[in-house]
Amino acid sequence: MNERIWKRSEIESPCVNICVVHPETRLCAGCYRSIDEISAWSRLTPEARAEVMAELPSRAGEFHKRRGGRAARLARGGAKL
Repeated sequence: MNERIWKRSEIESPCVNICVVHPETRLCAGCYRSIDEISAWSRLTPEARAEVMAELPSRAGEFHKRRGGRAARLARGGAKL
């Protein structure tokens, strides 16, 4: 068997192609990484990337439901029909 089979060595990434930075948390709403983490990702060691990826699930709780809009006005009793 040929041991010289070409393999792609792509960097593991949590990106889900929903790249929107939350204005308050300054984290990506898709993958929960900070802008600094995203920009440095390709230069991080595999160990450093694994560390960040281990933290990401806990960051999901930093995103809260929107408080504005019609639903919030209705909940406060402020909307007039």
